[in-house]
Amino acid sequence: MDPRTQAMLSAPPLPLLARLAAPNVVAFLVQAVVSMAEVWFVGRLGPEALAAMALVFPLLMLNQMMSGGALGGAVASSIARALGAGDRARAETLLWHALTLAGAFALAMALAFALFGELLLRTLGGEGTVLSQALGYGAILFPACIVLWLVNTLSAVLRGTGNMQLPARVMLLSAAVQVPLSGVLILGAFGVPAFGLAGAAVSVVSVAAVNSLLLLAWLLYRDQALRLRRDRFQLQGSAFQDIGRVALPALLSPLFTVLTIVSLTALVGRQGVDALAGYGIGSRIEFLLVPLVFGIGAALTAMVGTNVGAGQVARAEHIGWLGAGAAGVLTGVVGLLLALFPESWVGLFTDHPPTLAAGVAYMTHVGPAFGFLGVGLALYFASQGAGRVGWPVTATVLRFLVAVGGATVALDQFDLGLNGIYLAAASGMVIYGALTAASLALGAWRPKGPRGL
Repeated sequence: MDPRTQAMLSAPPLPLLARLAAPNVVAFLVQAVVSMAEVWFVGRLGPEALAAMALVFPLLMLNQMMSGGALGGAVASSIARALGAGDRARAETLLWHALTLAGAFALAMALAFALFGELLLRTLGGEGTVLSQALGYGAILFPACIVLWLVNTLSAVLRGTGNMQLPARVMLLSAAVQVPLSGVLILGAFGVPAFGLAGAAVSVVSVAAVNSLLLLAWLLYRDQALRLRRDRFQLQGSAFQDIGRVALPALLSPLFTVLTIVSLTALVGRQGVDALAGYGIGSRIEFLLVPLVFGIGAALTAMVGTNVGAGQVARAEHIGWLGAGAAGVLTGVVGLLLALFPESWVGLFTDHPPTLAAGVAYMTHVGPAFGFLGVGLALYFASQGAGRVGWPVTATVLRFLVAVGGATVALDQFDLGLNGIYLAAASGMVIYGALTAASLALGAWRPKGPRGL
């Protein structure tokens, strides 16, 4: 058995979790800085560019969350369970199935944007210059989104083996390139013309393409736990089913997460461009917390999956609670600091008073609920490792109903404006985290426990 697999089955769980999660957390924290740098660059273009980013950024995150979180988590879970059971040949076969699914989902996303992208952006309130900038971003991102799906799937494969270091190093290397590249392409410099918001899409796609080639080369020639071997290319229904039984329901989680943000974006858009721009700055924090928690969640998926594959469910549950606690503390502290000092954060990206006020209101109302979001997200990733995602997905759907339904009532029935929208968003986060934690406490991962809805 590979030493990394053996460690996940027998090493003290808290030090092991810290060791596996640390490189991911650092890498995703740096990626969060990269994303914020892009917001700063776009902010130099004015409120309309920020509003366009608020419209289209959820679509980028949908690609990232579906490829890295839903499919990626299912792939890492399947490979971890196969390795935990001592079946390396099956793990290498699953690798080919993962790449096949990544290509299929990327094609589906590209076609969906080509057919419905403009309609969606118009529905969200995009018009005029804001709409044209958002469409320009999407026209670059979606035809090339295969590279996003590849890099996230290949990273998930490596994390499923317990190799957290290589994907983290690749992310850190790419961050050093992406920040200056985004600045040059968005604002123009060194003889390169300013492409505006579209330059951010070019930067994202270019860096992802290079990263996917690096990870593919590693799996072809260097990795010790499993390799991408031609003789393992045997597409089987059982292998697709192994990945799909986790991936397909898990896809609902990022879909409803993004649908929540998109629906709230549409409601905020009724308050005007300045409100939309301010909300875009604030809500981006939530999108950044998702990959940050994913740093812990990726380790949880591998650790829980390996232990469930080996029949050590009690150890898997213990690991899940440790990860949920760490994620809750991390996101809770971030949220409280932002709620206490909102101007310090929002003021980094705009000095336009109406936009600033909208962003500050988001932080003060929603920031205190970020801890619940962190707990729910961590247990979502851990549940993928266990192969039991029914309850986390149910909690995500309930969050959507509470946040969007509550915001609609707050606007239409009580005329509470932005504050009503933000309070509903915070309530949805609290319910999401509480229900996901309750499902683990009730034994959702145990053979005789509740299996989901």
